[in-house]
Amino acid sequence: MRKSLEFDVVVVGGGPAGSSAAFAASKNGSKVALIEKEKEIAQTVRTSGVTWADAIKEFEIPRSCYNPIRNYGFQSNHNEVIINDHQPRAAVLDVRKTYRWLAEKARKEGTEIFSNTTVTGVIKNDKGDVIGVKTESDQGDSNFYARIIIDASGFQSIVARLAGYATRWKKFGVGAEYEMNVQNADDTTWWLMVGSRFSPAGYAWIFPLSKNRVRIGVGIGKPDSSLDPKEKLDELIKEKRGKICDLGKMNILEYHYGLIPNEGLSRQTVYNNLILVGDSAGQANPLVLEGIRYAIRFGRVAGQVASDSIKNNNTDAQALSTYEEHWRSKIHSKIKSAHKVQQRWLSLSDQEWDRELEIIRELGVEEFLDFIKADFGLSNIIKLASHHPKLAVRQLFNLVKGASK
Repeated sequence: MRKSLEFDVVVVGGGPAGSSAAFAASKNGSKVALIEKEKEIAQTVRTSGVTWADAIKEFEIPRSCYNPIRNYGFQSNHNEVIINDHQPRAAVLDVRKTYRWLAEKARKEGTEIFSNTTVTGVIKNDKGDVIGVKTESDQGDSNFYARIIIDASGFQSIVARLAGYATRWKKFGVGAEYEMNVQNADDTTWWLMVGSRFSPAGYAWIFPLSKNRVRIGVGIGKPDSSLDPKEKLDELIKEKRGKICDLGKMNILEYHYGLIPNEGLSRQTVYNNLILVGDSAGQANPLVLEGIRYAIRFGRVAGQVASDSIKNNNTDAQALSTYEEHWRSKIHSKIKSAHKVQQRWLSLSDQEWDRELEIIRELGVEEFLDFIKADFGLSNIIKLASHHPKLAVRQLFNLVKGASK
């Protein structure tokens, strides 16, 4: 016998997008279920956890959940540059602790969390609209019915795919990472390492959590490269390439592996009774393939719009379009511009990467962070192009300017 459960909103996925959507919908008076396939929230870590100080402040993430970063290093085959700042403007999250904090915020507002529960199908009405999901768990099979379903299932986009609204992502980033105890790390500085020594179609990284704990990883773009990122990561660790050699003795604590979409904002994200958010919607910055801040921010918008639509007794795609209009107005042109830069970066030879670091060396810290965060506004792009006399800099930002139109 399948149990039948009824809610106003059912959120699929207990990551930052799902927990944030559940929090906002519950806070706005909706009866919310949050479905998570793992035994507990963030049992498996699938991201390196980079985010930014303004997002930390915006979401009021507790100090115990992150390590602040104020220096930003780039290394290529034969060049390196560090951009130093006097204050932290980036952070590396304790991913597990942060995600559980977000889920607990939702629970305190009344969200019911169903962990160890896998979505196996969707339930549609006579019109073909999604009105629920089928699940399996140790507690038995269930049907969850809701006025609105929010697909926050991440890269798999399980609800959208089961409903026939989406296919698997064809362009995506694959990341393999070790969390390690090390003898010595600069806990104020992260490093991105580019070029063939580090990643043939992406980059490697060192992101510190403390003076003795770091995440070392390799990200590779698919289908740009067929290489397994774990093979490259093991090679880097064994040979202690680049800045890894400065860390001293190392001991592996955890292995992380994750996928992130890299097709830009190509998906429709609202249908009758259904909203897509986070990686399900492709809301990721392609330059460093990070999207936690977008997941939290637009997850909250999705939950609010869903709850308001239920109160207004209208949950069709038109009623939910406020959500898509909002997030597209905030990031569509920025992500489009970032994709142009990413495609340029993927085409660079090792020698060109060495020269590219000279471009980066010219940037002030605020200029650099606006750039790497994909916070491209047309006015500051024009300002950057005029402030830096090198032709290469003008070419770089003219490329972004063209994409912003």
